[in-house]
Amino acid sequence: MNLLISLLAAVALAQASGIATPSLSLPADPSLTNYQIGPQDQLKITVLDEPSLSQSYRVDSDGSITMDYIGRVRAAGATPVDLQERVRVLLANGYLKNPQVRVEVESYKSQSVIVSGEVRTPGKLQMTGAMTLLEALAAAGSPTSAASNELTIAHLRRSGTEGRDADVTHVNWKDLQLGKGVDVALQDGDLIHVPKAQTFFIYGQVKNAGTYVYEPGVTVQQALAMAGGLTDRGSDRRIHVTRFVKGKSVEFTLKLSDTVQPGDTITVDQRFF
Repeated sequence: MNLLISLLAAVALAQASGIATPSLSLPADPSLTNYQIGPQDQLKITVLDEPSLSQSYRVDSDGSITMDYIGRVRAAGATPVDLQERVRVLLANGYLKNPQVRVEVESYKSQSVIVSGEVRTPGKLQMTGAMTLLEALAAAGSPTSAASNELTIAHLRRSGTEGRDADVTHVNWKDLQLGKGVDVALQDGDLIHVPKAQTFFIYGQVKNAGTYVYEPGVTVQQALAMAGGLTDRGSDRRIHVTRFVKGKSVEFTLKLSDTVQPGDTITVDQRFF
């Protein structure tokens, strides 16, 4: 806002001094450079020294706004920066000399994403500018303790006469929280699903028997560490698992280097001596 006030003052001073001002638009909010305007969004358009034009505009259902002098202007699909330049060019075409224009989004109504699954407040979220995955999860109350570390983002796309398909992306949201990787920029209509975490069970001669969240690739040795390690009587050579294979429950012995599978029930027996 201070930048805007300073620029307005500088332009006004230049005009009062008879100095020609360049034909350019006022700076747009940098956080909105990728946001695409849509129907029902409410825009604030500022045109320097033109109070009749400087007001709020609701984007109609056909994606347009109506302004004095230039009439109907297509807004849907444009970013605020794009629309800012579009309005400036139209006003400069025989209406105003060197118009200075700024476009801001006052109220977001046109774009949304849906967050479902293991979050505290699942549902539809209105996009507020360039929304990222972590921002959407925070707005949905964050994942619950039962949530899987990996979620999916389905982005709907049109494929000609075949209807709507979706590009699905798998993201480890905990890694993003730890600063590993780049946060994902969301798009209008994205479906974010946080599934319930898969689990496995450890019983017998371990310090903390119970249920644990499954992580792909976890080994038996790592699983034992998650359970606090073996008791004084526990044997790392007498570990067996009950696992469902093709719908049937089977039991076999595990080595420390073997990998755990979702739903496994691991039992650690005591040593013979």
